[in-house]
Amino acid sequence: MKNSFKNLTLPELKAKLDELKKKYMEFRFQMVIGHVDNPLQKRMFRRQIARLHTLIHQQEKKA
Repeated sequence: MKNSFKNLTLPELKAKLDELKKKYMEFRFQMVIGHVDNPLQKRMFRRQIARLHTLIHQQEKKA
């Protein structure tokens, strides 16, 4: 999953970012309620969002 974003276009990256942000927010709500199987997923979501931000910035800088 780490390098699976590199071949996406800019609109696809932005759509994926929105999707991950929604999943991250839902996951945070589930953590508050207490229905989380793997609490380390929070770290995974944050890192994927950071990777997407980096790739989006790189592509915008090229254009």
